[in-house]
Amino acid sequence: MTVRTLISPITPPLKPSDTVEFALGLLKESHVCHLPVVSSDKALLGVVSEDQLLDASHPSTLVSDLIFAEPVKIAANTHVFNATKVLIDHDLTTLPVVSDNGEYLGLVRRHDLFDRFARMLATQESGAIVSLEANERDLVLSQIIHLIEQNDGRVLSLSTEKRDEAAGTIGITIKVNVKDGTRIRHLLEHNGYKVESAFGEDEDPEDLLDRVQEFLRYLEA
Repeated sequence: MTVRTLISPITPPLKPSDTVEFALGLLKESHVCHLPVVSSDKALLGVVSEDQLLDASHPSTLVSDLIFAEPVKIAANTHVFNATKVLIDHDLTTLPVVSDNGEYLGLVRRHDLFDRFARMLATQESGAIVSLEANERDLVLSQIIHLIEQNDGRVLSLSTEKRDEAAGTIGITIKVNVKDGTRIRHLLEHNGYKVESAFGEDEDPEDLLDRVQEFLRYLEA
């Protein structure tokens, strides 16, 4: 999955001749804190932030006067995982996308990247969520998937996160196509896995949705 399909058709770049006052209005209208500055021949000149604009000496200052560094940018064939890392590493709300010859193609918004992640994690699909911890050295994810699917379950999504570097532990979150997570929990525990929690859809679906939305809001903050 590349960022080419996530280029925003509604968020325009700034022109070098735009003023600080205009740029701040466009940031507010677009609900972002960063916008690229692009020349008439589609060359990416830089990226300006809301903080830079607010610190400018006068509202009529041109955004071209605020460009001091090489802009952060990504290629259209960049995978969404790598794009998200760049976005987080540089604390950006938008990422300019360029062609192989450096021509500006558009931008990807932070919100759209995380919305895609939410879909990849099947957050909108019906099902229970099971969270467990395992030793990374001994972990074989295919065994967990096989175990669940051999017992009439189907894995809708699976994600991992490092827990304790020293202990070599990893957290695993699995969404399955059953409403009650209790049976899956017992199945995994019976096979030696340390299950931390299981959220069944029938237990409190509104609470589960609130958790997902709160997580996405945290990522977008």
